[in-house]
Amino acid sequence: MTLGFIPSDAAILVVQAAAVAAPRRPPQPAWMQRLSGPAWALVPIASIVGCIFAITYVSNTANGLTWLALIAVPLLAAVALGWAARGARPWLAVLMLPMFALAWFDRHTLLGQGCATLLCALSCVTLGWLLAAVTPPGWLKLGIVGMAVADSWLVLSDLLQTPNNTLVTAVVLPHSGLHLPRLQSETFGSINMGYGDLFVAGVFGAVLARERRSQWFPTLLTLLFAGLFDLLFFVLSELPATVPVAAAMIALEARRWRTGEATPPWRWRPEWSVRHGGPGGAPERAGPSRGDGLGAGAQWGPSPPVEAGGRDSSASDVIAS
Repeated sequence: MTLGFIPSDAAILVVQAAAVAAPRRPPQPAWMQRLSGPAWALVPIASIVGCIFAITYVSNTANGLTWLALIAVPLLAAVALGWAARGARPWLAVLMLPMFALAWFDRHTLLGQGCATLLCALSCVTLGWLLAAVTPPGWLKLGIVGMAVADSWLVLSDLLQTPNNTLVTAVVLPHSGLHLPRLQSETFGSINMGYGDLFVAGVFGAVLARERRSQWFPTLLTLLFAGLFDLLFFVLSELPATVPVAAAMIALEARRWRTGEATPPWRWRPEWSVRHGGPGGAPERAGPSRGDGLGAGAQWGPSPPVEAGGRDSSASDVIAS
């Protein structure tokens, strides 16, 4: 079923913004804290650049990612409904089953497309929740900015369109007649959004949740920036939809930078070392410090100016529809 450009775009932007609001505070058990480190901040950038170049130069990568999405997205969505999202309850995880069924059997209706999009968004909430649990917030904010920069570069250099189309059109068991849902990207009405565009929103929301900051104003700011940014669709056919999320984060962090609330990421120290003692083994005060990555006042401020795999919102089929 087709839907006009404006309502289609508005609906999918609301879903993207909701991915910022949805994550609850990530878990931080001792074993997970010991795994934490700045290197995890490379995941957002690697997801988009790695996937695009793998699809371009390694055969059958798109089919592999399609299989991965078909299996992993429903399971990750169940984790979000049961544990990772705000208001989650273990018994809510079973709601994944009717959503998947509608995404499969009603795939040509707005209801089916909406269910598929919600499954993808919920899975991104879980991925952001897990990533924020092992990555110092300041470094993960740099990863968000890096992903937006990489996304913009791929779009502007025309390196994204061909592999993105290959991924979006890939089908699991195409000759089986099963017509399984495509969960490697999101299509609603006449708009297609890449999985990475929801992933970056889920990561942003999880960072805010870890810092114990309100997620409602950032959600509204993300929606505002995305709506303004998508006005460019009237003159362009493809946009890097990770940019509004990064822009909202930078705007919020700029305020914290001015008020002195933040600490640069290079002053990060593992939380277990702060809680259990320094290099000499002497016990240190537990609780927030300028370097331990806990609390709203202990995080680094703005990132420097500067579909996992991310893909971009595309209106290439919009005008024709």
